[in-house]
Amino acid sequence: MEKIKVGSVSYLNARPLLYGLQRSEELMLQMELIEEFPSKIGGMLIDGSIDVGLVPVAVIPKMKEWHIITDFCIGATGDVASVCLFSEVPIEQIDTVLLDYQSRTSVNLCKVLLKHHWKIQPRIVETTGEDYRSQITGTTAGVVIGDRALEQRLVSSYIYDLATEWRIMTGLPFMFAAWIANKPLPPAFVDAFNQANSIGFEHLQEIIAANPFKAYDLHTYYTENISYDLTEEKRKGLLLFVEYLQKMEVLKPVM
Repeated sequence: MEKIKVGSVSYLNARPLLYGLQRSEELMLQMELIEEFPSKIGGMLIDGSIDVGLVPVAVIPKMKEWHIITDFCIGATGDVASVCLFSEVPIEQIDTVLLDYQSRTSVNLCKVLLKHHWKIQPRIVETTGEDYRSQITGTTAGVVIGDRALEQRLVSSYIYDLATEWRIMTGLPFMFAAWIANKPLPPAFVDAFNQANSIGFEHLQEIIAANPFKAYDLHTYYTENISYDLTEEKRKGLLLFVEYLQKMEVLKPVM
């Protein structure tokens, strides 16, 4: 039988969710696991290269059919720490914002916040490679996500946590990524997949030990910053975010 193609973000924040999947002989016989950065995994789900993925929720408006298949997500109820706008100057002095090429949801969240929360209109620039972080100087700010954002926290003077700013603006938590399928999947597979997602939370110390990271305390990250349960409040936040994406005039990037 053809294996179900499963894509996941390759960042540290996905490790607790992947722990049980990678240790389930039953599931690994049924699926092929691919790890990449978020925007690439999102594109693969949209074009059908994979069947289900832990993908940025900003892909939802671009999909003909979508199904959230687990009770878990990558979200935040306060500071997420790893999705931020970094700058050397206060927000009102920023004139250019560099967008992380690895992101879909986070860069769109930043656009929503720029327009509706901070109410500023900086120049928006899409990036294509890692060197863009060296350009976060002066009045040029940058959105950085994932493990690289945790490192950038040691560099930048001003850190605007996008999950916190969203909460201030809307009163709702934010969901960055969820396990989304582009077609109905076998119920038995979905049940086993969902159960496997929960196992890693019983082994956080093992996960932390296996992924040494000097830039940030991973126990704090896993237990205080990332909120993994997919609650009704997070669903409300997701629906509101999608509504913003559908209605707002997207700020045009310059190449």
